[in-house]
Amino acid sequence: MKRFSEIEDDLKLSDNAITILKRRYLLKNEAGEVTETPLEMFRRVAHTVASADLLYQEDAASSEDMFYQIMRDLYFLPNSPTLMNAGTEIGQLSACFVLPVSDSLPSIFDALKNMALIQQSGGGTGFSFSKLRPRGDIVRSTKGVASGPVSFMRVFDVATEIIKQGGKRRGANIGVLNVSHPDILEFVRAKEDEGRFRNFNISVGVTDSFMDALYRKASYPLINPRTGEVTAELDAKVVFDSLVEMAWKGGEPGLLFLDEINRKNPTPAVGMIESTNPCAEQPLLPYESCNLGSINLARMVTADGEILWERLRRTVRVAVHFLDNVIDVNRYPFPEIETITKANRKIGLGVMGFAQALFRLQIPYNSEEGVETAARVMSFISDEAREMSQKIAEARGSFKNFKGSVWDRKGYTAMRNATLTTIAPTGSISIIAGTSSGIEPLFALVFVRNVMDGTRLIETDSVFEEVLRKSAFYSPDLMERIAASGSIKAIEEIPSDIREIFVTAMDIAPEWHVKMQAAFQQYVDNGVSKTVNLPHDARVDDVREIFLLAHKLKCKGITVYRHKSRTEEVLSPGCPSVVCEE
Repeated sequence: MKRFSEIEDDLKLSDNAITILKRRYLLKNEAGEVTETPLEMFRRVAHTVASADLLYQEDAASSEDMFYQIMRDLYFLPNSPTLMNAGTEIGQLSACFVLPVSDSLPSIFDALKNMALIQQSGGGTGFSFSKLRPRGDIVRSTKGVASGPVSFMRVFDVATEIIKQGGKRRGANIGVLNVSHPDILEFVRAKEDEGRFRNFNISVGVTDSFMDALYRKASYPLINPRTGEVTAELDAKVVFDSLVEMAWKGGEPGLLFLDEINRKNPTPAVGMIESTNPCAEQPLLPYESCNLGSINLARMVTADGEILWERLRRTVRVAVHFLDNVIDVNRYPFPEIETITKANRKIGLGVMGFAQALFRLQIPYNSEEGVETAARVMSFISDEAREMSQKIAEARGSFKNFKGSVWDRKGYTAMRNATLTTIAPTGSISIIAGTSSGIEPLFALVFVRNVMDGTRLIETDSVFEEVLRKSAFYSPDLMERIAASGSIKAIEEIPSDIREIFVTAMDIAPEWHVKMQAAFQQYVDNGVSKTVNLPHDARVDDVREIFLLAHKLKCKGITVYRHKSRTEEVLSPGCPSVVCEE
């Protein structure tokens, strides 16, 4: 068993981070004993990823040192499969995949087999079931009738339950159905009974024409994907009301605005995007994969509240180099994925620790200044990432499908990667980095996480604790009171200026959640993982207004969750049950 005492002070890892690393990331021998330290893990990953430089006659040793340093300093971490699998026999480093499902049994079960291979290696899978003929439609080969998309989703769900992704990560899928599919109402209510489709998120693929019908209070056509014929019409409001009601009841389905996604599709000549990865931040073409990584913004702000722009610039550039290298050293599950992934070379650089960065900047999340800060930081990251991608392209060449891409049309002469930026949820890697997840506000200033295998981890936000300890207000009794609700909103002995800055997810009015998502989306090539958290007493109309605002602000998708609307909570203050995944 490796000893951790010698590295804890160096990395300043929390007990929770060490627990997660031991359980899921650090290499083990056949007896299940940990055989590397976190520093050795970072060196293993850096060495493997830097080896791609040798393909281009570049200095791999120098790159290895840079990659190691940004991980060691917790400035940047790649997605979980890269940390777990780099330098191992598995060698599969991507987190996000989309698989096509066509309207035939061979296609459906090919997709099922491919899903199993991907999940076994730690990836998450997205599917559009929109091409499957509706329930009750004719099956000419057998003279029988079709069972419809929802019934086939059950097969994928059960398979995922059995696989459990090699025991390291929970199986993760998203199922998408176009709003024009005749089975749309059955799909919308697929998770009405809690416990069904436990291994699926579900989202409805919403179109401009549907939204237009909704605003006009009109009906819209349902189209049989087998024949292309209109089979019926539905009142758009009836469908939208059903969507809203189910999202209010249990957080699903979410919405994917498919036309907005495809307006931003970087390679429209290659194909249309119909689905995303499980957390919906990565729209992908059929068979595409993408590897992600996130910059820890909490480490880009000083204790005095200054943004370290030069450190951020260097980190972005090294991270883009790192993520591009992953594409070359990755071991792909099967050839179709390798072909299109290398042809488009999509990467997804994002951020974590945004809430903590705002704490240090003394800017409330729910403020115009907070939204402006989001836009300013993400605009900077986007610009630097694009410059670095161009620089790499000048040395190594543009992605294969560059001609005819949006970059080509915009007048760029070279671009290494079809997409560069993504905002992921960063569930596990943010624990390792000791910071807040993605761009989410803190759900609670003090809370408990339940991770895989039922381990319970108590967490207190480090910046909040630091500020309280420096003040005259800190006491164990006060911390217990905060833990009971997770929020300081109603604790009047804490000064109002501190209460305004240290807001939690449910202290924030829903429109600020959506505004923040839209501010990031403006400067993100792919999508944004973000949940609009609502208190238990939120109204159905609150959900309706959130969905409409997200469409108006040109978000690519939207998800809501009302507190205590499920027995198994994703996050809760006090003593919650929290499933922690990427």
